[in-house]
Amino acid sequence: MAEPIGYMERTRRYYEAQGFEKAYAWANFDDIPFTPLRRPASESTLVLITTMALYDRGASDVRHVASCSTLEPPARLYGDDLSWDRTATHLNDRESYFPINMLHELVRRRRIGALAERFHCAPTEYSQRRTRRTDAPEILKRCREDGADIALLVPI
Repeated sequence: MAEPIGYMERTRRYYEAQGFEKAYAWANFDDIPFTPLRRPASESTLVLITTMALYDRGASDVRHVASCSTLEPPARLYGDDLSWDRTATHLNDRESYFPINMLHELVRRRRIGALAERFHCAPTEYSQRRTRRTDAPEILKRCREDGADIALLVPI
């Protein structure tokens, strides 16, 4: 059996190898913003949030929250600018990192009440401050507009 990847240690070593003077600081929240479900998942609306993008971020320095229809999602999402193990995996299988078809199936099976009309792309910034002050509040606003009860966050 394969050993699990030591993601946090691997990330620390990656940043050290890049020459950063300060060690990577993992996000830490004194007040966890999670709450128990108000109703069963089978009666709830789920919103999908991904760190993939609707556009090629490598071609642009501008990163922003983006949203798109869950009924007609794009055939491709972008994530080549992100750090991931390119020797162990690839981005050719959209469903492996963006399980939209399975979520529609779970709605059909009545395991989830509904899928929100939009999914949201969270920009990947190395600034916790920007994530907390700008991007996260914008995504929360959009989730509330969509009537979401549950958020499934899928990072790449």
